[in-house]
Amino acid sequence: MAHKLAFIGFGGVGQGLAEIIQTKGTWLQKQFGMDFKIVSISDLYKGSLHHSEGLDIDKVLQALKKDGTLDSYPETKGLVRGWDNITTIEKSNADTMVEITFTDVNTGQPAIDHCKKAFNSGKNAVLTNKGPIALAYQELNEIAEANNVCFSFEGTVMSGTPAIRMPLTSLVGNDIKEIRGILNGTTNYMLTKMEAGMDFDDALKEAQAKGFAEADPTSDIEGYDVLYKVVILANVIMNADLKKEDVVCEGISSLTREDMNRAEQENKKWKLIGKVKNENGQINATVSPEMLPEEDPLSGISGALNAITYECDLSGPVTLIGAGAGIPETGFALLIDLINLERNNL
Repeated sequence: MAHKLAFIGFGGVGQGLAEIIQTKGTWLQKQFGMDFKIVSISDLYKGSLHHSEGLDIDKVLQALKKDGTLDSYPETKGLVRGWDNITTIEKSNADTMVEITFTDVNTGQPAIDHCKKAFNSGKNAVLTNKGPIALAYQELNEIAEANNVCFSFEGTVMSGTPAIRMPLTSLVGNDIKEIRGILNGTTNYMLTKMEAGMDFDDALKEAQAKGFAEADPTSDIEGYDVLYKVVILANVIMNADLKKEDVVCEGISSLTREDMNRAEQENKKWKLIGKVKNENGQINATVSPEMLPEEDPLSGISGALNAITYECDLSGPVTLIGAGAGIPETGFALLIDLINLERNNL
C-alpha cells in the first residue's frame, strides 16, 4: 500500500524531495517495499493541488518550470485546486504531512500550527524547520503521542547528516555527558577564510557571494542559528527542558585579526561551538567561539562543513562530520524520516 504524502510548502527543498521520490521510487519499492505517493501540495505562492490517487510528479515539476506556479498542471478527473494549507492538512487523504514552509524561527509559526493540525487529523509529520522543535518540542511530541502518530525532524540540526538519529539509535546505551558541535557552515567558512588572512567583512562578503550567508547574516554570525540547534539537541538527545533564553550565546562578530594571530601562535583554531553539557544532572548549553587545540577532532573541520562530537561513557567520543545544509541534503533528511516512518509501520 502506498504511503501518501501532503507537502505543505513547495520551495527548493520540497521540489528536491519530490525529485528524489521520482528518481528513486522504483528502487525504494524493490529494495524496501516502500511506495511513496504525493497526493497533495499546498504552497502560499505556487498554488495547491490534490488528487486522492496521487499527483504526477513529472507534470508538477513541468508546471513549475513554465511559470513558477502549479496553475498549468493539467486537469484530470478528481483533481482539486485551491485548498489553503490548513484545509489541505484537514482534507487530504495523506498519511504524512511534509512541513517545509517558510517559518519564523522566533515564533515557530506557521509550522507549529500545521503540526498540531496534522496530529489532530491523524497524520504523521516530518519537517526540517528548527523553530517548532526548538520552541515547542515537548508540547508537539505529547500531541503526536496522544494521537498515535509520528513526529520526525532529522533535518533540523545537520540537514541530511544524522546528528539526531545516530545518538538515539546507534549510540543508545551510552550515557552522553556532552555534545559539542560546529553547527553553522557560514561561520565555519568565514573563520577558515579569516585564518588565512581575510578580514571579517571580506569573509562575510565572500560567504554571501557563494550563497552560504543570507543578505541579512545576523542569525549566522551572532550564533542564533546554532542556539536553536543546541536547544534541539539538549531537549531531544539529553531529555532537557531548555528554552532559548537559557542558552548563553555569543557569535563571531567580535573576533579580530589579533585573535586569529593568537590562535596561530598557540597552534589552535577558532571555531563557533554549540555545546550541551550534563553537569551533575543540570543541563547547560552555550554557543561561543572557542580556540581548539589540534588534537580536537573539531579543529580540523574547514570550509562550510559541519561536525558534532558526542562524549559517551562506553564508546568514548564519537565525531560525525557532514554537510549541514543544501537542497539535496535537506531533501534526503526528509527521506530518512519517511523511510524510518515506513519501517516502523511494517
